[in-house]
Amino acid sequence: MLPRTQELNDWTAEKKCRKVVENLCKKHFTAVYCATAQVAADYIMKEAASAQSIGFGGSLSVADLKLTTLLAEQGKEILNHGFPDLTPEQKVAVMKRQQTCDLFLSGTNAVTLDGCLVNIDGNGNRVAAMIYGPSKVIVVAGRNKIVEGDVMDAIRRIKDKSAPPNAMRLNKQTPCAVTGFCADCDSPQRICHVTTIIDSKPTLTDFHVLVVNEDMGL
Repeated sequence: MLPRTQELNDWTAEKKCRKVVENLCKKHFTAVYCATAQVAADYIMKEAASAQSIGFGGSLSVADLKLTTLLAEQGKEILNHGFPDLTPEQKVAVMKRQQTCDLFLSGTNAVTLDGCLVNIDGNGNRVAAMIYGPSKVIVVAGRNKIVEGDVMDAIRRIKDKSAPPNAMRLNKQTPCAVTGFCADCDSPQRICHVTTIIDSKPTLTDFHVLVVNEDMGL
């Protein structure tokens, strides 16, 4: 039996997740509430059945689902620029291939309660593939990514909670990777170059958003 506090927190989080799903659907996304990360993983595996090439946008939310091996065992072409044995040139080539893959998998840095997906990228390859190119896009959004405010609140959430640990994870030489706080720097290795707001489903993209009642990613 769950502790009472956790039970109440999960109940509240579910209400917020379902509200986000409701508002995403109003904006023509295929939005689905997932009670657990495993439900999200099962959904992705089903949607991946007809895909041959599958791109991974570098999301911890997706990586934590541990789908790479399962999909590779099915003979899928895995396009993951995060594989450690790739040269810089090979990474760029993979990122370009992700723009035209059959299925692109990504997380989101933030999603507002009214259904806007907000992201900040260093190169822009991830957000570019989310918007246009792949035959299908699936975004995984843990409940910790929900922002009860506007787009500016979402951007602040990203710079406060996502960018510093991601910069540290990627071994970037930026102030936030040392201090843990955004300094709005002009470092050559800054990972906050491209900010996108997906206000509703891009017209030509089969866009799915899985809102998960678990904390996922940063």
